[in-house]
Amino acid sequence: MDPLTLREIEEDARRRLPVAIREFIDGGSSQERTLAGNLSQYGRWGFRPRVLVDVSTVDLTVDLLGSTLAAPIGVAPMAYHRLVDPEGETATARAAGRHGLLTVVAMFASRTVEEIAAEATGPLWLQLYWLRRRDVLAGLLERAEQAGYRALLLTVDAPRIGRRLRDLRNGFAVPPQVRAVNLEPELMTSTGRSAVGRSAIATHAEEQFETTLTWSDLAWLRERTSLPLVLKGILTAEDARLAVGHGADAVVVSNHGGRQLDGAVPTLTGLPEVVAAVPADFPVLLDGGVRSGTDAATALALGARAVLVGRPVLWGLAAGGEAGAARVLGLLRDELEHTLALLGRPRPGDLDRSALADLGV
Repeated sequence: MDPLTLREIEEDARRRLPVAIREFIDGGSSQERTLAGNLSQYGRWGFRPRVLVDVSTVDLTVDLLGSTLAAPIGVAPMAYHRLVDPEGETATARAAGRHGLLTVVAMFASRTVEEIAAEATGPLWLQLYWLRRRDVLAGLLERAEQAGYRALLLTVDAPRIGRRLRDLRNGFAVPPQVRAVNLEPELMTSTGRSAVGRSAIATHAEEQFETTLTWSDLAWLRERTSLPLVLKGILTAEDARLAVGHGADAVVVSNHGGRQLDGAVPTLTGLPEVVAAVPADFPVLLDGGVRSGTDAATALALGARAVLVGRPVLWGLAAGGEAGAARVLGLLRDELEHTLALLGRPRPGDLDRSALADLGV
């Protein structure tokens, strides 16, 4: 029988993956308080179902930055999918395309942006970190536009990499058969250097990430692309308002999957204040801790336009390649459809705070 929950797929993936890769994917920073909080906060909310509503048709489609998605679910940007599957990001894009869902391709993808675009049938966005080499960023922007990507997503919560203890203990480095093929090899050399008590990922960030970046630098990005700009890593009303003021087209409420500042608020906690701080038609997305369609429904009821899912997609790839990733996304989509039917809210736009009860736990 096919797995019926993401937990089953996770357990299968954990059995298959080498310890260092598994912990690179699953781990958070420091004491992993934020990682745990991302998961636990969904338990704070219960549903208030409405009855005697026609739910013979549940329509999950949503419009997002010029694209129509078959459901308000997408693949979050994650580096190096070939760590868990030989086809890597092309398999992921095909899996998302089976369900008409968004894929956000990471700057440190292990397949080229062009290869991924050639395989994708759903919309693609490209994620960026701000490197010190602006010429590299400009080149990626041009390639993304030419390949048909629909938006750029800039990760703004990583001027340096969080203290990820699992990676430090494992001396994690990217294996030689896997590399970030969209960047010049000399920019990525340090990601492959393993050392006890060191994370090659953190060392690379120290060498290449721009730490002087401020809001005013977004103008440089805006001047070089006509694509919509999404900022990922927003947790406060203050930064949400600044994002709007500096020309962002959407934001993602995110704490980097609990991998950056440990003790940062869970994303579901930060979501309502971000939504309240921006115009009603301004898209707010969420990632972090979504493990079921009911989790997705909770986030949508609190104001998210869509949710992005990270680790579960990699578990699916590890457990079954493209079919495994498609199974993860299909389960989430089907659970969300089922939840909306039983809630008496047959469209995502029908969800609002009145669909939830605060259980105070």
